[in-house]
Amino acid sequence: MTEKKPNRKEQILSTLAQMLETSPGQRITTKSLAAELGVSEAALYRHFPSKARMFEGLIEFTEEAVLGNINKVLEAEKDTLRRCQMILVVVLTFVERNPGITRILTGDALMGEHERLRSRVQNLFGKIEANLKQALRERRLRENVQTRLDEGVLANLLMAYADGKIAQFVRSEFKQAPTQEFDAQWQTIAHQLL
Repeated sequence: MTEKKPNRKEQILSTLAQMLETSPGQRITTKSLAAELGVSEAALYRHFPSKARMFEGLIEFTEEAVLGNINKVLEAEKDTLRRCQMILVVVLTFVERNPGITRILTGDALMGEHERLRSRVQNLFGKIEANLKQALRERRLRENVQTRLDEGVLANLLMAYADGKIAQFVRSEFKQAPTQEFDAQWQTIAHQLL
């Protein structure tokens, strides 16, 4: 039986994410990434034409994982409050499990990088917020429940909460978990706002 050779692209992305996690506040260069992998910079460029494309690979992984899991929540769960809670859990759990990628999501690792990367992250957060807004709208339509605030305002507030938890995680150098005290905080959010 032969062992499957690891996919080099995945190995590069995994190493990049690991370096982003273990070197908070530091810029990752292709030279340092190549050294970490034990390959030449030219070897990196055989798989990715630029460092920006490597970051895009991590953003794509994030989009697929987060949005895919949010879609599963929306398909399986019909209760609006539970949907919103689970969407936030999906986001916060993902960042907790992927601290290096979290630096990309906050823009910390994208300083000096191509603008399209920041735009792509912004679009991801916009899609998450749109899912929250849609879940809240469906509550009004399906359950005839009117919230105290407009659904768009509530969805934005829930995203601001998630953004804050994510930023705390990065600022604490990944020591303050974003899911820490989430259940108690969610009870207050659900009771007061929704």
